[in-house]
Amino acid sequence: MVNDYKKYELFGKTLMQRIELTGPFRYDFPVAEQACFIYVLNGELQYRTDETAFDIPADYSLFLNCISSGKHVHSSGQEENCHIVIVTFYPDILKKIYDRELPSLFQKPENVVSNKSNQKINNDFLIKKYVEGLLFYFENPSLVNEDILVLKLKEIILLLAQSQNADSIQLILSQLFSPATYTFKQIIEANVFSQLTIEQLAEQNNLSVSSFKREFARLYNDTPANYIRNKKLEKAAELLQISDNRITNIAYDCGFNDLATFTKNFTDKFHSSPSNYRLNHKEKSN
Repeated sequence: MVNDYKKYELFGKTLMQRIELTGPFRYDFPVAEQACFIYVLNGELQYRTDETAFDIPADYSLFLNCISSGKHVHSSGQEENCHIVIVTFYPDILKKIYDRELPSLFQKPENVVSNKSNQKINNDFLIKKYVEGLLFYFENPSLVNEDILVLKLKEIILLLAQSQNADSIQLILSQLFSPATYTFKQIIEANVFSQLTIEQLAEQNNLSVSSFKREFARLYNDTPANYIRNKKLEKAAELLQISDNRITNIAYDCGFNDLATFTKNFTDKFHSSPSNYRLNHKEKSN
């Protein structure tokens, strides 16, 4: 239930909201070309999608895009009070207030393939002070005008760009301006030689680990660990044949954390140590 609600609009769209709620409550994010910053002043929210759920306690925030459906927040307790502030980012408004060039936070990161759409932001002192400043304007509406709202929007963008979660926020915001949705296979193939864990690959696909494994098995008829290990070993075998790089370097280039693990896995697959494999193929080519 909503106990109190205040908002400010910029260029005809809801920009900032302050909402006081009493549980049980639920808010479904509309599917729209926008991103939202949600700060919890007191109480606790639970964020949920079709694939994941996590809690957002007081002084923490959530950043997410709303391009896909199935996202909502709800009360953690049946009668728990919750007080939140929401700032919404619209592509057309951002282009308007940055009439020359968008900040780097809105530009697509290089060499990143991901469908990540949400990021929990830990307790951040500067963001907390920013929200306290917003509360002042909610209590003093006569001081608010278009210029103030533009400044406050630019201020939160600067703070997010300096936060510990800046990389994830950049990835989410950039989707508003280059909203390419990567397929499951594109994400796997782009990261197959990285050192990402199965949990991290699942997150890149916006899936829970169990859903990720099911989808992987359906598409590849194999487990993620087995498929990725074989891909890494096949690349290593190719590099052993065509390059003179040290075996240790090849192991790391192919995504292995240590030489011992690489040597054991390579020997199990090719029935030969990496050094003997290289020697045998050089002898055959001579």
